[in-house]
This record gives sequence, C-alpha cells and structure tokens, in this order.
Amino acid sequence: MNTPNAGAKREPLSRGPARGFTLIETALATVIVGVGVLAMVSAQAAFHQKNSWSTHVSTAMRLGNEIREMTFNLPRHDPVTGDAYWGPEPREDWVGDYDDVDDFDGEAGNGLVFSAADGTGPINARREVIPGMAGWSQTVRVMCVDPFDITSELEDFESSMLRVEVVVHYQGPTDDQPIEITRVSWIAPK
Repeated sequence: MNTPNAGAKREPLSRGPARGFTLIETALATVIVGVGVLAMVSAQAAFHQKNSWSTHVSTAMRLGNEIREMTFNLPRHDPVTGDAYWGPEPREDWVGDYDDVDDFDGEAGNGLVFSAADGTGPINARREVIPGMAGWSQTVRVMCVDPFDITSELEDFESSMLRVEVVVHYQGPTDDQPIEITRVSWIAPK
C-alpha cells in the first residue's frame, strides 16, 4: 500500500508574523483606563464634599432647634418685672437664670452668642454646653415685630409680637472666618 504523499514532509500552516499590541494601542488603552479611574476618584471626592455639607446643615438645624426648644414654653417678658427690662434682668448672670424670651437678646439688643471658641456653647435645650462642637456657634436675637408684617422690626416693647432668630455658624480648621450654615426663626407664642 503505497499512498501518494506518504513520505512527504508536512509544512506548518502559515499564520503570518506573531502580532502583539503596538505601542499606540497600549498608550490608548492606558489613557482610557486612566480617564475612567480619574472620573471615579473625582465622583467620590464630590460625594464626600456634598456629604460633608449635608452633615453640617443637619448639625446646624439641630443647634437652631435646640434654642427653639429651650425658649418654647418661656413667657415673652419677665414674670416678675414685666417689660421693665429688655434682655437679661440685673439678677440674671448666665443662661441658666434666663426666665423669659427677651433675655436671650443679650445686652443692648446685640444678640447672645453661644460659642465653642469662648467655652459658652453651643448649648442644648437643657442649657448645657454640648461637648465636641469645636468651630460651632449659635447667635440668638430677639426682636419686636409688627403683628401684620413679621419681617418689620420695631423698637423694644413697641409690639407684643416677638420673633426669635438663631444664626448658626461653623468655622472649620482651615477656614479664615465662620460661615453661616443656617438661620432658624420663629414667632414667640406667648
């Protein structure tokens, strides 16, 4: 049995030259992957920044509402002296002595500041300094307003309608000055 090509050598199939990635293809792939990674890192940084801001806003709202809760059941003016004094009466030396809403306007109507910087605050509804609130402050103002236009401020005791406003500031470790985070205001009910 003799087959035709029985003794012939087989030649390998020709595939052409061995081919890999060219330098341009490798560089382009690196750029595409790099842009994708950079986009993910940038998105993550934006997420952390927004998350930080929302945390600050919720903390500020809490601090504003702590003052609101503290003053909610207080009368507008002192139960003993009535409207003889605007701001704290002579016997009221610290926030624990304040027994009416107008006491929280501070001396000479400049507002009352509870600040971590000077160790007086921020404070909670039980009039205690809240620990671990470095950089935070609450500024409380009480003003007489027109009953028909609560945005119009009047002189002290010119109206029986009081508006209380709390401005909450935060100064981070790298900030040059405090930033107003929120402003909470309400009408004193009594």
